[in-house]
Amino acid sequence: MKISIRSLYSISALGSSERALEAYQDPSHCLQNINKGDSLVWAGKIPEVLKAQILELRNQNPNYSRLDDTVLYAMYVARMAFKKAGWKPGSDIGVNIGSSRGATALFEKYHQEYLASGHSTTLASPNTTLGNIASWVAQDLQSSGPEISHSITCSTALHAVLNAVAWLRSGMAEKFVVGGSEAALTDFTLAQMKALKIYSRLGNPYPCRALDWDKSQNTMVLGEGAAVACLEREESDNALAYIEGIGFATEVLTHPASLSAEGNCLKRSMEMAIGDIPKEAIDVVVMHAPGTLKGDLSELEAVEKVFGGQLPALTSNKWKIGHTFGASGMFSLEMAILMLREQQFFGVPYSTNLKPLSAINYVLVNAVGFGGNAVSILLQKP
Repeated sequence: MKISIRSLYSISALGSSERALEAYQDPSHCLQNINKGDSLVWAGKIPEVLKAQILELRNQNPNYSRLDDTVLYAMYVARMAFKKAGWKPGSDIGVNIGSSRGATALFEKYHQEYLASGHSTTLASPNTTLGNIASWVAQDLQSSGPEISHSITCSTALHAVLNAVAWLRSGMAEKFVVGGSEAALTDFTLAQMKALKIYSRLGNPYPCRALDWDKSQNTMVLGEGAAVACLEREESDNALAYIEGIGFATEVLTHPASLSAEGNCLKRSMEMAIGDIPKEAIDVVVMHAPGTLKGDLSELEAVEKVFGGQLPALTSNKWKIGHTFGASGMFSLEMAILMLREQQFFGVPYSTNLKPLSAINYVLVNAVGFGGNAVSILLQKP
């Protein structure tokens, strides 16, 4: 059974979805140099004008005034995706939206207040629970279907797709809103990334060198944003793309922040998603590729094992918008949909496209995260 993607909406360093195509056609990145802590760092920030518009949601409802940006980002993109899909609020629609970090800024604020006073504010616990994301989106859309928030590190958004596909194929739901939201550009989160020694210390023209197989240092850059898609349990004349296959795998950890050098979990998830479709039919792989030395090369190793000597065209968007943690897989899905719709490959400016493309009919999207878990989604052109 094919699952239709009826709409997808995002906010990121690109701006909103309306700007995504133009931004991907531009060979320059959308990263900014920002002040954090005692230094300047590169980050993928939502443009200030757009962010101010999103945060106006706090003034629309007294209950929204104390919500974390992560929740407000998710609300905003869900409203827009609903509108694009032609769905009406109040419908019996499932919601599955997750985050790697959750209410990061709000949690840090409450913790600082606790350290200063020795007391916790009354709403600290309910306002920082991860369940806020899907539950408040469901409240805002007046949905009476299932609401699910989860965190499966950087593959969170694509795990939301997996979960929704299971509900839809089982007949337990007809429609689902899925995605991820991340608002983690905080001093503490950036300090954690620096402590892992994976954060970029490069400057322009490309601070993040995802898919640069010859780089000599880690170049991950953190980004913020949210993206959701509306899925339906039927083929549709208005579908942006069809979910042709899904794959997932987990491998035994050798380190809490790593996967095997061979990318075994990614290899298994890609093979599951491709299924019986000839591998030469896969035109593009949108790689997770965070810009780290080991992460990029492990995924390349997995791709080479799956496809042998005939690699699809390989690409990533983290060089352009940064790594949005739990939301990142949905941004890769959006990029894939744009390539299918426009029949245009969006490559990485400093990387070589390994396969000439006359048409784009199948795009495979990968995500992998801490915990050795991977997800792959195969999209087909409608």
